[in-house]
Amino acid sequence: MDTKKMAKIFKALSNPNRLELYLKIAEAHEAGFETGGECCVADIIGCLNIGAPTISHHIKELTNADLITTEKRGKFLICRINEKLVAEVSKILALQHSSE
Repeated sequence: MDTKKMAKIFKALSNPNRLELYLKIAEAHEAGFETGGECCVADIIGCLNIGAPTISHHIKELTNADLITTEKRGKFLICRINEKLVAEVSKILALQHSSE
């Protein structure tokens, strides 16, 4: 992974509200094996002190950074963690840590 892509990922997660949203999606992903690891935004919106338009913006930023994928089902927006990207970033961070 190149440094520009890494910077885009970390920039997306640097906003506290966006990070909180990502962690809620990840939490739902971990808890939701029966749902295929997906998260309905409507289910977590009440947990956050952020308005719907702002959440929409943050979801767009997380999607642009390839951290999540989204799917529209009727009036609901379903989010999934991009496990491949998370594994790739984890591997890179582990390599950086082990070289210190």
